[in-house]
Amino acid sequence: MKTLKKINPQSDEDLVKAIVRTNDTLLFEILYDRYAMLVYNKCFGFAKNEDEAKDLTQDVFLKLFVKLASFKGKSKFSTWLYAFTYNHCVNYVTRDKAKKFEKQSVDYKDIQNLSEEEEDDQSFLSMKVDKLKVALECVSADEKMILLLKYQDNLSIKDIESVLGIGESAVKMRIKRAKDKLITVYNNLK
Repeated sequence: MKTLKKINPQSDEDLVKAIVRTNDTLLFEILYDRYAMLVYNKCFGFAKNEDEAKDLTQDVFLKLFVKLASFKGKSKFSTWLYAFTYNHCVNYVTRDKAKKFEKQSVDYKDIQNLSEEEEDDQSFLSMKVDKLKVALECVSADEKMILLLKYQDNLSIKDIESVLGIGESAVKMRIKRAKDKLITVYNNLK
């Protein structure tokens, strides 16, 4: 009788290669079990409720099974899956907001006299959670994504570079702009 340890000792990357080679849904189930909660939690950050997060998670895994061969191993599978999940959620949110015409934004002309990086981080990190959730809904999906990658998922600049496929300075600039916009939106909430 095979034990779970004998069936499931493979690294993520080896498992992905085996799934791509054989199209074995039982192997994909192992990958699903490893990452279902992580993907659900990321989707929940973009969704309005649990059911919507579950639907997004299901969509991610359905799409993942079809696109798994596009994983080239240039980064860890988990990093690639973060990018895959975030891109799916960002596209979903962008489509959803475009349909509803409810997109709120802050005019960048209103952002002046930016604080020093340390002061900026301090005000950013001291935000109240409930008010922060509201503010996060008011920034673009791309801004929300990069902030969640950095501050919720604790990804390094290097990992974010890999996820987004951009350079270090571009990552730092996007994080700074997203933080600045979020702080402005947060401070303007009543």
